[in-house]
Amino acid sequence: MGNVLYVDKPSGMTSFDLCYKLRPVLHTRRIGHTGTLDPLATGVMIVLYDKATKANQFLVSASKSYHARVKLGLKTDTLDIEGNILEHGSFIVPETLRIVETLDSFLGESKQVVPLTSAIKVEGKKLYQYQLENREVELPVRDITVHDIRLTAIHDDGFSFDVKVSSGTYIRALVRDILEKLGQIGCVSELRRTAVDDITIAQCNSLDDILKGSYVSHDLYDILSQKFETIDYPDTEAIYNGKKISVQSDKEQILIVHEKEVLAIYEKDGEIYRCLRGLW
Repeated sequence: MGNVLYVDKPSGMTSFDLCYKLRPVLHTRRIGHTGTLDPLATGVMIVLYDKATKANQFLVSASKSYHARVKLGLKTDTLDIEGNILEHGSFIVPETLRIVETLDSFLGESKQVVPLTSAIKVEGKKLYQYQLENREVELPVRDITVHDIRLTAIHDDGFSFDVKVSSGTYIRALVRDILEKLGQIGCVSELRRTAVDDITIAQCNSLDDILKGSYVSHDLYDILSQKFETIDYPDTEAIYNGKKISVQSDKEQILIVHEKEVLAIYEKDGEIYRCLRGLW
């Protein structure tokens, strides 16, 4: 039995709600995830529980893939269909070629203004709290990368596209910027995260199956050993006490294990290694 779970999150619940539902099934109160999905959104979520929660910072993904549907003629304060309506107007769906060219223009590196409804903190307060208090705040700007973006369908009320982006990219904000370039108003009406790095929907457990006790979990060792050089260190007492160690490696960070039991992440400190995070 492992302590990392790939879940296909259903729509209509927050990421916190999902973790709360999983607690009794997994028999734990120590539970978290590696990336939030909005209530509207569905798809891949990586849930960590028990000691795997300590490894959250080392499991940050490099890229995420999504399928998004855009509804034209409706502008909301959350940039998705569940928000308060700010503007409702007529529209004409742009020609296919214009949409494709506009999507293509977002390929590569760019700057993105973080949406007000996000949980990013500014001066110690989450952005959505400023919105709830109706207070003005300067929105942060992030560097993002769009690795791939493709139009998948044209609808009577909008269009759909697939996109692969760097971690930390807000799809709602990307849609906002795409629509601005198209000279349209609109919002996200459907959003599905289809992959986190190489983890796809096909590898995920449905919430219904998990609640029935029928699910596949993954061991933290199997996941971390793919990301870090792994060194079996027999003096476990030294690791538990956080002592500096000397090992043969040239990597900045290494995974210390003993007989496939994850112990710690160590970091290079001159000629030796020091404990960065205990994981036992």
